[in-house]
Amino acid sequence: MNRIYLQDRVNLGLNIAARFVGTSTDAYRPSGASDPIAPGNRFLRLTAAFTAPDGRFSRPNAYGTALWYGVFDAAYTRPGDYLVQDAGTWFVAAQQPLLPVLCVSTNRIVSFWRPAAPLRTGVNEYGGATTSTSTPLLNNWPASVLGVAGGGRIDSGLPVDMSTTSWAILLPSCPHIILHPSDLMTDDLNRNAVVTATELTDLGWRITARQVTT
Repeated sequence: MNRIYLQDRVNLGLNIAARFVGTSTDAYRPSGASDPIAPGNRFLRLTAAFTAPDGRFSRPNAYGTALWYGVFDAAYTRPGDYLVQDAGTWFVAAQQPLLPVLCVSTNRIVSFWRPAAPLRTGVNEYGGATTSTSTPLLNNWPASVLGVAGGGRIDSGLPVDMSTTSWAILLPSCPHIILHPSDLMTDDLNRNAVVTATELTDLGWRITARQVTT
């Protein structure tokens, strides 16, 4: 049987289900490296619902889990699109043929910067990296930012030594933007982090970052 026809039937079934259990949702398609859910990027309003990966609407999603299945007509969306409801914001991670639509729930707004090289050789005014002297890469992107167990430890020999916080970050890829270890990240809670590992997958970026304080 024709796979295109089967996919069309699957999308139709998802649309019918969404009309019964879903709610109005705005779809956004990033047009650049900044503000992917700006009003000008909204291209569609559809009905959508989201469920835990068992797909049965039988239980809430577990704590610390960002992955959801989206129930909506996927004929008009593609990986990297954002879906915004009153209850939250998701991005489409994968729309694989004849399979459920994999979405990622976002909980933070993040921006990434690339530290600038020293302006001149020899002594500079300040050797650390700051956003004021860095090149912006991505600005105001909704992302999943979840804590990672077993972060590093500040070893200064003081009684107040404590573990540093590390985060696992998921966000869509943006054409022509490549993130590297040592890039800087900030979020909407005014927290700062340094990227320690990056992986560009078929589902988007998977990043590890370590919180820093200044």
